[in-house]
Amino acid sequence: MVEPRKAATTRRRSSAGATRRRPARAPRPGMQPGLRLLDGWVNRLLVLLATGVVCVVGLRGWIALQEIPVQRIAVTGSLHRTQTEVVQDMVQPALVGGFLSANLDEVRARLQALPWIYRVSVRRRWPSTLEISVQEQLPIARWGQGGFLNHEGEVFQSASVTGEDSLPRLEGPPGSARELIVNYQQLGDLLQPMGLVLHALSLDDRGHLSAELDSGTRLALGNVDFGDRLERFATVYHRELAARWSEVERVDLRYESGLAVAFREPETEAAQLASVVEQ
Repeated sequence: MVEPRKAATTRRRSSAGATRRRPARAPRPGMQPGLRLLDGWVNRLLVLLATGVVCVVGLRGWIALQEIPVQRIAVTGSLHRTQTEVVQDMVQPALVGGFLSANLDEVRARLQALPWIYRVSVRRRWPSTLEISVQEQLPIARWGQGGFLNHEGEVFQSASVTGEDSLPRLEGPPGSARELIVNYQQLGDLLQPMGLVLHALSLDDRGHLSAELDSGTRLALGNVDFGDRLERFATVYHRELAARWSEVERVDLRYESGLAVAFREPETEAAQLASVVEQ
């Protein structure tokens, strides 16, 4: 019969077109929300405790380091006028806080206040040594009363002049040190061919230069370029003065066309001589 076949066909088509449903998944086992929250707080607490322990240990270590005393002060450098013991005693007040707390700027300032100290460098050396490197002043001339000029042309004061008598003596207004060094070198070079040695050079407030030789003879140079005047002096020196140089007390070179000579011995016929020697 036809009708039953149609019904069976219809059922098969209806079944084929129907949407298949997937079976629902079973819920995964896990922690309850309250337990998860508690576990998070425990982890945070452990982190905080660990951080606190590290901080406490670090703080105690830092405090212990701060309390380490400076057990040795090593002083290096060529010291000729400053004793090592003086350097070590000078810095003690800056080391009261310990090795790490020592004020290195204060150490440098204290040592720079010493008259013969030119430059100082200070550094720590683990675990408890303070290293101090000292460079002393290098005097090239005496300056005024009790002062000196260093190799940079800077003036520094010192009451000690032991062993420095052989240095040339310079004197002038404040700020004239470097100019006088240049003049001293130039004048010394001009006098050397005559066998004369410059011992001192001074500049007064009017800008006039005066020189003293190792023989004690003084030269008045004036306030202009002394090159031409020294050439004139050299001519007169070789012609008139060399044979009697030990008798010459003073030579005035401030004249435009000559010079004046004063002798030491009043009993000679040149005793009262202050005449101008014309070329």
